[in-house]
Amino acid sequence: MTADPPVAGDPGETEDSAEELLLGEVDEALAGKRLDAAAARLFPDYSRARLQHWIELGRLRVNGEPATRGRDPVRLGDQLELEPEPLEDDGRVLPQDLPLTVVYADAQVLVLDKPAGLTVHPGAGKPDGTLQNALLHHYPQTAGLPRSGIVHRLDKDTSGLLVVALTLPAHTHLVAQLARRSVKREYDAVITGTPVVGGTVHTRMGRDPRSRLKMAVTREGDEAITHWQIQARYPHHCHIRVRLETGRTHQIRVHMAHLRTPIVGDGLYGGRIARGQGMSPALREVLLGFKRQALHARELAFTHPRSGKTVQFSAPLPADMQALLAALARG
Repeated sequence: MTADPPVAGDPGETEDSAEELLLGEVDEALAGKRLDAAAARLFPDYSRARLQHWIELGRLRVNGEPATRGRDPVRLGDQLELEPEPLEDDGRVLPQDLPLTVVYADAQVLVLDKPAGLTVHPGAGKPDGTLQNALLHHYPQTAGLPRSGIVHRLDKDTSGLLVVALTLPAHTHLVAQLARRSVKREYDAVITGTPVVGGTVHTRMGRDPRSRLKMAVTREGDEAITHWQIQARYPHHCHIRVRLETGRTHQIRVHMAHLRTPIVGDGLYGGRIARGQGMSPALREVLLGFKRQALHARELAFTHPRSGKTVQFSAPLPADMQALLAALARG
């Protein structure tokens, strides 16, 4: 039996657990309620009984610390992180008629503009409604390919460009390009902080020893190289352009947090904050209301598996990030 070719990592999704982490924030309507009751409101896909069981197992964290008692009250602004238990399934992914935004397609490859909120693969807490389910419906030939032709990934809450193989030779070709680091990937991001200049972050990365849900800069692990430059400055934030030389799990998010300039909206890596001298209440409200990491895969270039020529694609900023930049410009 031949093993499936490996899937190259990409910032925004771990190999086994990134899609399992669910985030919620306690608002005024939930403040003071029992933890299990608040969790049932924030994570409506699961019963209160199941959530109580997961609290006992330490699968629900409050402000980064495992919760142990469902009866404890929650406070306004508390950050809840839920790690659902893996689902029992037979490994099958079923076709579903879900919309796809196709940027380019031919007999070999497909380039998609993935919206924020769309999970790439089924997993714990998300058995269907994913990009892979949609691919199997619209492109049934992908049923015979490893991971339905998906050769790299984006986190559920990262928007932008993905390339998908439609044939086995194209899949092999694209995986090899990713391994050689010859696929060009550029991102737009909005960070908290005002660094003087851009630069290159060159570290090693591995699983965070304090949380299996996160990645971190480590002394050992995989080499990770991120190049970035400033596009626009604001009083407390910057719009940056990022180019990946490697594609490690959560790479951009981890590297920006390592520089103490986390990506706006990234609750997992410290970016869900809104403070700064002179910040207007209107801007503070926009920042607190931006519930996903402000990260968009804007440009993708690779060698076409059939023609051997370089092909390049771009995707404009989605409306939510345009609105965020407009609010930062207004101050």
